[in-house]
Amino acid sequence: QVQLVESGGGAVQTGGSLRLSCRSTEKIYGLNTMGWYRRIGGDEREPVALQTNGGATSYARSVQGRFNVVRTDAQSENTVDLQMDNLKPEDTGVYYCYAVAGLSIYWGQGTQVTVSS
Repeated sequence: QVQLVESGGGAVQTGGSLRLSCRSTEKIYGLNTMGWYRRIGGDEREPVALQTNGGATSYARSVQGRFNVVRTDAQSENTVDLQMDNLKPEDTGVYYCYAVAGLSIYWGQGTQVTVSS
């Protein structure tokens, strides 16, 4: 069973930077999209930054120009990093790694990001 393992996150002040990393415990065959979602407060999870096969990326409007997603498909694993710059208090939430392969959807356990003003 493929698992997504996240690292990074933490607490920073407004304007600071954080980098989130995610790796699969084994190569995900048929991988289509990999990236990050987040949950802010009690809201539903929302897509933040995604990268599809071929390198196309999409970002939530609120993070465009501040976040950058980089995906790597290696022989034994798939990884996706999220570089977050110029962080704002409204970026505070739980960030989840996400991957889709065919009809299978994988989620990481979530990592907390806290931005203080």
